[in-house]
Amino acid sequence: MNDTHTGTLLILLGLLIILSAFFSSSETSMMSLNRYRLKHLSKEGNKAARRASRLLERPDRLLGTILVGNNIVNILAASIATVVAVQIWGEAGIAIATFGLTIVILIFGEITPKTLAALRPELIAFPVSIILAVLQKVLYPIVWVCNAISNQLLRLLGVNPNAADGDQLSTEELRTVVREAGLGITRSRQNMLLGILDLEKMTVNDIMVPRNEAVGIDMEDDIDTIINQLRNCHHTRLPVYQGDINHVTGIVHMRSIARLLSRGELTKDALVGACKDPYFIPESTPLHTQLFNFQKQKRRIAIVVDEYGDVIGLVTLEDILEEIVGEFTTDMLLPSQDIHPQSDGSYVIDAASSIRDINRHLQWKLPADGPKTLNGLITEQLESIPETSVCLSIGPYRMEILQTKDNMVKSVRVWQRTLDPQVNTAATGNQDSSASH
Repeated sequence: MNDTHTGTLLILLGLLIILSAFFSSSETSMMSLNRYRLKHLSKEGNKAARRASRLLERPDRLLGTILVGNNIVNILAASIATVVAVQIWGEAGIAIATFGLTIVILIFGEITPKTLAALRPELIAFPVSIILAVLQKVLYPIVWVCNAISNQLLRLLGVNPNAADGDQLSTEELRTVVREAGLGITRSRQNMLLGILDLEKMTVNDIMVPRNEAVGIDMEDDIDTIINQLRNCHHTRLPVYQGDINHVTGIVHMRSIARLLSRGELTKDALVGACKDPYFIPESTPLHTQLFNFQKQKRRIAIVVDEYGDVIGLVTLEDILEEIVGEFTTDMLLPSQDIHPQSDGSYVIDAASSIRDINRHLQWKLPADGPKTLNGLITEQLESIPETSVCLSIGPYRMEILQTKDNMVKSVRVWQRTLDPQVNTAATGNQDSSASH
């Protein structure tokens, strides 16, 4: 009779351990669900996802239900294990039951089910949500009392239990999500999404074509010079100015004068008549704002001015789109044409190149929060206009000035110290000799 009674208790103990594993895995799986994927599945009509979402709307009730159930099960298991152990080993069975049940609960009721639930949350959470929804109603009185006491304690600690943090992600968190997407998003789409997120950190000053590189039509030139310039131009829109680019009078679209140009009938008056009013914008305009402004104003090109109203460059819609999708293949001035790889692992770079373009093309991390060009970065670091053969270091990057002209650095050899120790040693020697010179 005692053997039958002991066998029944052991079977009941096994069932309680299974229930303990159920509650442990339920807690971990429900809390490990990806909330954004859950919302997506709910919108797609997944009933299990909707049920889990409803349970997670009140996490205090959900956790209360799971913990109440788990504690009831574990207490019953401990009591039964003690009874069985005493029947078998006498008074020594109490210690044996305590130690043995602790090991069993840890392995089979906690660690294993929780690990499985953390690795496969949907596999566990969706089926158990049916049982949890029923238990939440059955155990509601006990859960309500426990939650009321718990919430009051939280308020005493200065925590509002009803003011849970939302699921909104910051921009930086979104960047991390996109980068960690792995095989879920192709590299090109990943770069596009990151480019969109980066727009809010950048202004038109970061990507504009500086005024000394801007191509435009000077109305003080003779008509033959203007016609020759238009025929050899690779741009679809050009600023038209009077004597100096600070005096921009309009924007001409090549399409509007193409017929006159092909017939040789273009005159200055016709050119002026084909111009649209110039669109001026401040240099501090964020790129994401300017993108919408281009759309709202139905414009494709803007003249960038500084705080004094002087023209400092121009920016086009295509320039902003290139920050999202990458360089257009039709662009005549791809940054790779200004970056020439060398056999020793270094690069000869046009110093007028944008630091952002260099970083993007070479996957480098030159500081881009100050000067916009490599020439500007070098002169800022040296606090002077260097001569040729001068070397300097900026972080892990070594630079050697190859050519200077017109008070500007024209050409630079750049390499990373981590690429080639022999090159780095030689570079250090050059830098030391330049410094001593």
